[in-house]
Amino acid sequence: MDHFDYRGDDLFCEGVSLARIAEELGTPTYVYSQATLKRHYGVFDKALAAVPHLICFSVKANSNGAVLRTLARMGAGADIVSGGELMRALRAGIPASRIVFSGVGKREDEIAAALKQKILLFNVESTSELRTIARVAEELQCKAPVALRVNPDVDPGTHPYIATGLRKSKFGIPLHHAREVYEQALGFSSLEVRGIDCHIGSQLTSVGPLVESVGHVVELAQDLLARGVNLSYLDIGGGLGIRYSDETPPTPDDYGAAVVTLLKQFGQLPLTVITEPGRVIAGNAGVLLTRVLYRKSNEQKEFLVVDAAMNDLLRPSLYGSFHGIQPVRRPGERVELELVDVVGPVCESGDFLAQERPMPPVAEGALLAVMSAGAYGWSMSSNYNSRLRAAEVLVSEDRHALVRCREEVADLWRHERDAPWL
Repeated sequence: MDHFDYRGDDLFCEGVSLARIAEELGTPTYVYSQATLKRHYGVFDKALAAVPHLICFSVKANSNGAVLRTLARMGAGADIVSGGELMRALRAGIPASRIVFSGVGKREDEIAAALKQKILLFNVESTSELRTIARVAEELQCKAPVALRVNPDVDPGTHPYIATGLRKSKFGIPLHHAREVYEQALGFSSLEVRGIDCHIGSQLTSVGPLVESVGHVVELAQDLLARGVNLSYLDIGGGLGIRYSDETPPTPDDYGAAVVTLLKQFGQLPLTVITEPGRVIAGNAGVLLTRVLYRKSNEQKEFLVVDAAMNDLLRPSLYGSFHGIQPVRRPGERVELELVDVVGPVCESGDFLAQERPMPPVAEGALLAVMSAGAYGWSMSSNYNSRLRAAEVLVSEDRHALVRCREEVADLWRHERDAPWL
């Protein structure tokens, strides 16, 4: 459920007209519904109420400070993959004790910063990383809390770019090597083994692969506990999908029931479950507002040229992803749909938001809302073609606030320096 709907002939976010936001702040602009963020977090939290758990929002999905603060105040932790995300999470009020550091390429300075902040866990991806974390912790004269990320070789049935649990992927430690690597971890006096981690991919549309992967990991956890390893956390990752078009992903209730049922089959494990949802909380909580600049026909196709582009929303170009697109002004009831490509100004044929999309006729100057853009939208945006990155707005009931200013031209070269010989 989200809080974007027509009231009369105008599309609203909660109690605020999207046309009003566009008139006041221009386009392209991301608009987030705080009520949707809260509802999605609450539903996910409730779905896991039967087991001790911690929800660590995946910061890479949406790193805006206002979004993170909204979730922090509801008790969320953070799943981070960089030193920058660590600082974002802390700045938003998420305690270090609720932060998990994932990712295959943690730099030594990032590891040191996280250790100094006393984060909850490092999810370790390789033996090389394990040794590096141990060494940095020894130099800082502290113990590094670690879990090993296990790769169970389970096909999540998603786009290959966001499938992370297959043997051929760069992520995790192969399941059949995990016990050996745990033995190595226990041999470092500067490491504290706290848990086990698994994440198989994003935009999962079935609980089957998740249940299979968690089953493998729980069996490993049981074995390690029986050997006297003092595990406290079972991190089952994130990745639950959302509906962009006609998908029928499992609900958080389906997800929670499957996880709880599986864990009960293995008895009362003394483990707190960590989950790392991102898209399922933020995806349908945001839209990208854009304006039609031109209509164009090349005798084979009809184009709507809009002021948002692949640098603003990369997912369609990168993944071929579908995002619903709705006119901000409701079309008539009996309009005849036309087949159009919705494209941006970037000089790439891959710069599109939709291809061969049936849409009601819209005129130049019309506003469009690109739906389900709250996750991996602004966070993946860039300055390609020296375009200014979009503004971000948070809506709460009948209020709205600018939570990131649109970039100005001077921002494009703010960090550049001339060579002394020029």
